[in-house]
Amino acid sequence: MMRQYELVERVLGYDPSANEALLNRAYVYAMRAHGNQVRQSGDPYFSHPLEVAAILTELKLDDATIATALLHDVIEDTDVTRAEIDQMFGQEIGALVDGLTKIKKLDLVTKKAEQAENFRKLLVAISSDIRVLLIKLADRLHNMRTLAHMKPDARKRISEETLEIYAPLAGRMGIQGMREELETLAFKWGYPEAYEAVTSKLAEMHRRNAGLVQAIEAALKSKLAEAGLNAEVHGREKKAYSIWRKIENRRISLEQLSDIYGFRVVVGSIDECYRALGIAHATWRAVPGRFKDYISTPKQNNYQSIHTTIVGPRHQRVELQIRTAEMHRIAEYGVAAHALYKDGLAASSNGLNGVAVEAGKSNPYIWLRRLVDTLLEGDNPEEFLEHTKLELFQDQVFCFTPKGGLIALPMGATPIDFAYAVHTDIGNSCVGAVINGRQMPLTTQLRNGDEVEILVAQGHTPPAAWERIAVTGKARSAIRRAAREALRDQYSELGRRLLVARFRRIGQEFSEDKLKKALHRFTQKSVDEVHAAVGRGELPAIDVIRALVPDADLSKLEASPRQSPRRRRQSEDGWFNIARGLGLKFRWPGASAVKGKEELNQVLPIRGIRGDVPVKFADGGALPGDRIVGVLTEGEGIRIFQIHSPKLKDYEHERWIDVTWDFDTPNAQRFPARISVTALNEPGTLAQIAQVIGEADGNIDTVRMVRRAPDFTEMMIEIEVWDLEHLNHIIAGLKARSVVSKVERVFS
Repeated sequence: MMRQYELVERVLGYDPSANEALLNRAYVYAMRAHGNQVRQSGDPYFSHPLEVAAILTELKLDDATIATALLHDVIEDTDVTRAEIDQMFGQEIGALVDGLTKIKKLDLVTKKAEQAENFRKLLVAISSDIRVLLIKLADRLHNMRTLAHMKPDARKRISEETLEIYAPLAGRMGIQGMREELETLAFKWGYPEAYEAVTSKLAEMHRRNAGLVQAIEAALKSKLAEAGLNAEVHGREKKAYSIWRKIENRRISLEQLSDIYGFRVVVGSIDECYRALGIAHATWRAVPGRFKDYISTPKQNNYQSIHTTIVGPRHQRVELQIRTAEMHRIAEYGVAAHALYKDGLAASSNGLNGVAVEAGKSNPYIWLRRLVDTLLEGDNPEEFLEHTKLELFQDQVFCFTPKGGLIALPMGATPIDFAYAVHTDIGNSCVGAVINGRQMPLTTQLRNGDEVEILVAQGHTPPAAWERIAVTGKARSAIRRAAREALRDQYSELGRRLLVARFRRIGQEFSEDKLKKALHRFTQKSVDEVHAAVGRGELPAIDVIRALVPDADLSKLEASPRQSPRRRRQSEDGWFNIARGLGLKFRWPGASAVKGKEELNQVLPIRGIRGDVPVKFADGGALPGDRIVGVLTEGEGIRIFQIHSPKLKDYEHERWIDVTWDFDTPNAQRFPARISVTALNEPGTLAQIAQVIGEADGNIDTVRMVRRAPDFTEMMIEIEVWDLEHLNHIIAGLKARSVVSKVERVFS
């Protein structure tokens, strides 16, 4: 265990102006507070905060952060209070310790909704002061170093949490060394068999290629020196987890992986970076498609370097990372390289809570703030978690607007993601994209350097299917929100039309002004929300009538005759096409009474079909090719009936919605149907029936014997078919069999 004087000497070694008295006071206070507490390993508990502080000295953090590391568990695990910390060490350290205490209470590996909500709290907490995140990462790193003393199930759980959340956060903060160690330890304890397989293979390759790294280092340094460049060259093997992830993603063996060795070339200036690149490419063959210039287009965490892959000495494929000493410092320490106390740094408008930046340089901490602001737009915790993981894990591509603006997007992003990255309104109104001067599909995956122009149309709204194309959390969230708004508007319009029709039948005129005055009686915030509740079937229209016209004669509503679907289609009001989804076109009556004749054929596609529009088929099913009717049922959404279904008479005609099939592409979905088959009661009959259905590509769901006599059997068979033509083909095939006397379709 590190000694008190060793910790203080480390801090004074990189920051001679550090408050030595503060560090000593925090050391003694924390040690006394933890007293005789011990860890799972049997070591004194105070060894943990001391080691956490030691990890942070490697990042050269300020004395307040080191003191907080020593104190970070005292509120959670002892009788110490926040007020005592404030009194002894000041409010700055008190706030840091309190933030860490709140984070420690979060369980990030639990069922999805709770995990998402806790992760939201984690990001909000660390976004208030970056030092909270740095201490938390160091805390997690020391826990991972001592994970051997935990039970196997705990090791697995903590390792998965580390790989999912903490290692990516360390990477996004630019602290690559910490990220690599977190990944290595989590890989070791979370996937021991895979870890053993990869490390044993790497050890074997290391023995086989003894001296290879040193030989390549010497060759690179010699070539650069010949050109007058004084460069540091450091080689290393890739880490086990990084190699395993590439093997898993590419589905290849370790022997097929070509870039196991990486070399960092550190030179004096940006100009020398590009000179070193030219020398490397002129001396050795460059691998096409393996070049990235993060100097001209830095990553969001301020990482800068030139990446290229060459077939170098000994004909070995190696990756080169070329950077300056300052770039290397930022690459190693990330956001910690921008700590407030460092020489040559001054607070600016970009400095945030103890983090300042050099004049003219961007603050990588702003990435976290932007991420939190974007993710808090999510409509529920699960979306927040999904979007966060997308933002954390994806590599990036850099694209340009026509005016030269730079947009950073995850790998695999499309023009839809680009449009939403520019502005939500641009995304919602996007109808096309021009990439590098050519109009391309919105499903095109963008590449580094693409220039993207978004084509827009006023009044356009995004289809729900876009959610499956978009990869960024911002785009998906905006598409879902637009879908919900469109769906709400459609239910609102349906509810208003239902109210207009009901009021007409009792001889009254529907008035939205009266409805607005009576809003308090419906527990709704607006007239539109009342309309939507009626349209969804949550609020019966008759309750609205009772509230607005207490003395209305409701007997006309109860005694009104029901219309057939055919008569309703012939009514003078016509039909208004309001929705299209699930392969259906939805229409409702009364359009001409409210809308102009020119609007009768307007198509308004339903948005947010998946999980948002409750549409189901009635028992007995309906098939493409059938004439069908939709019914708005209370609490169940829209139910689809075949037009001859006897159950239609059970529903009031105001809730009937005319629907038609609308398959723009060949149908790739089976639908349920029910047939009654009367056949001879003899061995092999059922086998013949099943053979006919199977050979015709039908799928039998259930078979039920309805009536059985000595010479015949009547059975009810539920099957799945593609459409009405397919069903008729199966029925004809059954009728052709000598053992079958009668086949007919059954409607519920």
